[in-house]
Amino acid sequence: MKFAKLSLVAIGVVGLSISSFAADTLADAFKEGKVSGELKAFYWNRDRNPAISSDSIFNTGVMLNYKTGSLNGFSMNVTGQSNHAAFANTNAKTQFGWDEYGSGTQLSEAYLAYNTGKTTVQVGRMFLNTPLIASLGNRIVKEAFEGAMLVNNDLPNTTLTVAYVQKFQAQTDGNGNIGQFTTYNNPYGTSPLLNDGAYTVVAVNKSITGLTLTAAYAEDMDTKGQMAYTEAAYAGQATSFTYGLAAQYYYSDKDITGSKSASLVGVKANIGMGPLSGYVAYSTVSKDAAVTPGIGWGADLAYTGTIILSSSYGANTDAYTAGVGYALNTSTSIGAAYTVTDDEGLGWAKGKATYISLTGNYAFSGALKGLGIGVMYDNENMENAAAKDKDEFRFSASYKF
Repeated sequence: MKFAKLSLVAIGVVGLSISSFAADTLADAFKEGKVSGELKAFYWNRDRNPAISSDSIFNTGVMLNYKTGSLNGFSMNVTGQSNHAAFANTNAKTQFGWDEYGSGTQLSEAYLAYNTGKTTVQVGRMFLNTPLIASLGNRIVKEAFEGAMLVNNDLPNTTLTVAYVQKFQAQTDGNGNIGQFTTYNNPYGTSPLLNDGAYTVVAVNKSITGLTLTAAYAEDMDTKGQMAYTEAAYAGQATSFTYGLAAQYYYSDKDITGSKSASLVGVKANIGMGPLSGYVAYSTVSKDAAVTPGIGWGADLAYTGTIILSSSYGANTDAYTAGVGYALNTSTSIGAAYTVTDDEGLGWAKGKATYISLTGNYAFSGALKGLGIGVMYDNENMENAAAKDKDEFRFSASYKF
């Protein structure tokens, strides 16, 4: 049985019905609303596609958000995004056609929320951040979904989330425009994987001090594809020394062929001493099929993935990574990681690859508070001589207000 389709028109009708019996205080709800936003400038340089020469792109974007005050438990939230890459040449438009090159404006969030006790319900367009259905936010445009979500905290130290999505907005539409809301969860293909929608159920428990337990399940109702994710993460501290240990497990019952199940197991350990931190991680995937980590490109929690280029989800892939970070002061941090992946299964990048990843971030203070800059560099070196090495550099500047 298909789920009833949610629509922004229906949301508007609900909103009008609310105002009809609360008109005397509706104006106050809007007056108490808050406006926030972000101005963005991104520069990317890429050399990663054997068929296309390297190129770069410069993007500017704006994100504006308005959230009303609460009226009898009801509130409204809207977020608009814009993206422009005025200087992109023909080659850059092709190179970045699925992640950065897509001009225009989109109303990415427009939802009605209702809060009662320890329960919140949202209906409409929204950014989602659950383990198996998630919005990717490290591009100039953030992904979004259309649907409904319920979050409840009645159980002690436990958060329960149930969400249903029926449309997805990617960063771009692949044709030079900002992403549109469609029934496709994969903008690279044409399978209507959200025709009947998808849903997820998530439980997060923190009953034991320092330990966070997460369990999530999702199902794509078109293909009946099922996905699951569990994690146990412990974090502790002794004076200035911090430490942590975590384990994760992914399961998906269908790969790209729609017939094979797969699983991923990962472990991670981290330590910190004052401004210095470090971690090591390992993951392994079953040999017959690649793991589907979720719906939306933000559903990517594998401990061993690099910041840009690598993937830990290929069939029969073992991945190892070690990283260090250093906080020079309260506003400046740098990091480096070394990763090895060995894909001997069905992945497109069969063989061993090594990665060097570098990051840096700086947050301004004083008169420029809210302004931050970041740099990322990722290099891939394939053991297979026939494969072309790849690297990518990203610079971002954003001002949040």
